[in-house]
Amino acid sequence: MTILKFSAIAGAIMLASACSQTVTEQNTDTQASQQQVQPPVAQKIPHVTQIHGYELVDNYHWLRDDTRSSEKVLSHLEQENRYADAKLAPIESLRKDLFEEIKSKIAKDDRSVPYKRGDYYYFSEVRGNQEYRIYYRSKHADGTEPTQLFDANQRAEGQSYYGLGALSVSPNGKLMAFAEDTLSRRIYTISVKDLETGEIYTDKLEGAADSIQWGNDNRSIYYIKKDPVTLLGYQVYRHVLGQDQSQDELVYEEKDNTYYTYLERSKDGSEIYIIHHSTEAKGLSVIDANNGQARPYRLLPRTKGHEYNVLKQGDYYFVYTNDNAVNFKLMKAHKDELSDKRKWKTIIAHNPEAKLEDVELFDNHLVYQSRVEGVGTLNVLDLKTRTHQTLSFSDPAYMAEMTGNRELGSSFVRVSYESMTTPETIYDIDLKTLEKTQRKQTKVLGDFNADDYASKRLFVTARDGVKVPVTLVYKKAMFKKDGTNPLLQYGYGSYGSTRDPNFRVSTLSLLDRGFVYAIAHIRGSQALGRPWYEDGKKLNKKNTFNDFIDVTKELTKLGYGDPKRLYARGGSAGGLLMGAVINQEPELYHGVHATVPFVDVINTMLDESLPLTTNEYDEWGNPNDKVYFDYMRSYSPYDQVSAQNYPNMLVTTGLHDSQVQYFEPAKWVAKLREYKTDNNTLLLKTDMSAGHGGASGRFKRIHDIALSYGFIIGLAEGKL
Repeated sequence: MTILKFSAIAGAIMLASACSQTVTEQNTDTQASQQQVQPPVAQKIPHVTQIHGYELVDNYHWLRDDTRSSEKVLSHLEQENRYADAKLAPIESLRKDLFEEIKSKIAKDDRSVPYKRGDYYYFSEVRGNQEYRIYYRSKHADGTEPTQLFDANQRAEGQSYYGLGALSVSPNGKLMAFAEDTLSRRIYTISVKDLETGEIYTDKLEGAADSIQWGNDNRSIYYIKKDPVTLLGYQVYRHVLGQDQSQDELVYEEKDNTYYTYLERSKDGSEIYIIHHSTEAKGLSVIDANNGQARPYRLLPRTKGHEYNVLKQGDYYFVYTNDNAVNFKLMKAHKDELSDKRKWKTIIAHNPEAKLEDVELFDNHLVYQSRVEGVGTLNVLDLKTRTHQTLSFSDPAYMAEMTGNRELGSSFVRVSYESMTTPETIYDIDLKTLEKTQRKQTKVLGDFNADDYASKRLFVTARDGVKVPVTLVYKKAMFKKDGTNPLLQYGYGSYGSTRDPNFRVSTLSLLDRGFVYAIAHIRGSQALGRPWYEDGKKLNKKNTFNDFIDVTKELTKLGYGDPKRLYARGGSAGGLLMGAVINQEPELYHGVHATVPFVDVINTMLDESLPLTTNEYDEWGNPNDKVYFDYMRSYSPYDQVSAQNYPNMLVTTGLHDSQVQYFEPAKWVAKLREYKTDNNTLLLKTDMSAGHGGASGRFKRIHDIALSYGFIIGLAEGKL
C-alpha cells in the first residue's frame, strides 16, 4: 500500500518535471526493461564425482539446497520466475482467458455418489467457489439428511498449500482419523475427530505417510512414519488413543530400502495388511485387526520377482499373482493351504495376450479387469456357475475402473467410466443381469456437446517393428486431415503406469482452437501387458523415447499434425521423456512443456539420501554397476545436453517437490542456457509454495493448466 501511494506522488512530481528529465528517465526505464528480460545466468562452480573411471563435472550442483533456505539459491529461482513472467507477458490475457474459460465449464456445485460402508452412506460435496470438498455421511442411499464429517475448506484457511490425505472412519463409526500436509512434501500429520461431539483430540501423529487403518477395538490406529531425509515410509506404528506419539509401539520396520510400505484392509474388516512393494516384488504381512496386541506375520515368503496380493473371503484367499504368469492370474486357496502352491486352484487363468489388472470380490461374484490391446475391459465371474460375462462400452478407447465397492454383499459393482469425449459417468451394474444404472455424469457447463468431438484409436509402427497404441481426440469442425492442425502429444512411459484415455475439461480449450491431442501409450507402461513394461525400463529404456518420437513422426505423415506446430508435454518421469526426446530430436517439436521433470538421472540415482532413489534401482538400474551407469549416462537429459538448437521450452517445478527435487529442473535449465545455440524461449517457473502435484485447490490448479496451455497455444498462434 505504501509503495502505491509513493508511486502516485512520484507521478504527480514527474508531470511537473522538465522535458529533458522525462526523456532521461524514459531511457533509463527502457534500459531497465531490457535488462529485466535478460535470462538469468547461473554461476558455474564445478562439483566433481569420480566413478567407474569417469570424472563427472556438475557445474550447477550448488543449486541444491535441501533446507530450501539459501538466499543465493532462492534469489536465482526468483530471478528465473521474474524472467519467465516478463517473457510470458504477451500471453497474459490468453492465460486469463484460459483460466476463466476452463473454470466456466466446471460446475461449481458437485456431489459424489454415496457409497455404502457399514451402517452409513458416505459422500463428498463442493459448492460455489470452494476450493476443497466437504465430507458427509447419511443413513440413506440417496444421501438425504446428511451429517457433516469434515470441511477441508475450514482446515485449509490461512495455508498457502493444503493437502488432505486419508480420511479413515473407525469400525464403530464414531471416530475419524485424517491426514494433512501443509507443505506439499507428502509428510502428513494425523489427527482424530470425534464424529459425535465434533471434538478434535489432542493426539497428533507427525512425520507420517498418507496411510491409516483402525484396529477393531476402535482405539488402535496403525500408521506409517517416514524417514525425514529420504521421505521413505518404512516404520509401521500402533497408536492408542490418548497416549503421546513417543509411546507408540513399533510393530514393523522395513529394513530393505528398495521397498515401499503402505497399509490396506480386507473387505470384511478382519485383517490389516502391511504391503511390501518394490519395482519387481510385492507381498504383504497380516495383522489381526481384532487383536490390539497383534504382531504381523508374512502371508507368503517374500521373494524377488514374485508379486502378489490377496482378497479374503471367509477362510479362503483369492491370490492375485504373477507366479509363472507374466500377465498375472487369480488363484484360490484355504488359509491353511496357502503355503503349498500345489493346492492352489485356478480361478482366472494366465493370458499371455491380456494382463489381469484388477479384481473386486463380492459374496457370489468376482469382477476383474483385463487389458486387451491396450483397452481395459471389465468382466463378471459368477463364483457358483463359473460363467463369465463381459461389460460392453461404445467408445473405441475409454477408461473404466471399479470404485467405491466397500461391501461384500453388494448386488452391483460400481464403475467409473469415461473417454476422451465422454465426461466421467458413474454406473451401478447389476452383477447378474449386467444392467447399467447411471448414478451420475460430471456436468460440463456451456455449449459442450460430446458429438462435436471425435476420438480415434490407432497403432503406429515403431522403428523396430513394434506397434504402439495411440489415442487421438479432436473437434470435428476444426479438424482437417491435411497436416494443418497443431498437435500436442502427451507421454509418460515409466513404472508400468498406463495413462488411459480419460476426459479432461481443460483439453477442450485446445480442441476448440483446432488442436489435435494425442496420448502415446509407449513402452514402459503396461498398455499391452507386463512385457510392454519390461521392454521400456532399465537397459530397454530408450525404447520409450524412440516410441514417442516415432509416434509423432507417423502422426505427422498421416496428416494429424502440422510439422511446424508439433508440441510435447510430460511430467515427472514423463519429464525425463521430454528431456531425452529433445536431446535426440531437438528440432522435431516447436515447443515442449516439461513439468516437475526427472532429468538428472545419474546424480540422483547415485544419491541414496534422496527420496525414491533406492526404491527405483529396478526401474532405472543401479549406476554403481558400470553397465547401468554407461546406459543411463547415454540418455540422461542433464548429462546429454549439447551445443545444438532446442525447441521453445517451459519447465515448471515446485520448491517443495518430494518426488523430483526442484534442483533437477533448475540445474537442467541452467545447463541448457549455457549450451543451446538457438534464440528460442527457455523458461523455468518455480511454484515457491507447492510440491510435486502443483497448487492445491480445484480452481487454483487451473492456473497451472492455463500456464501450460497458454504457452503452447501462444507458440502455435505466434504470440511467443
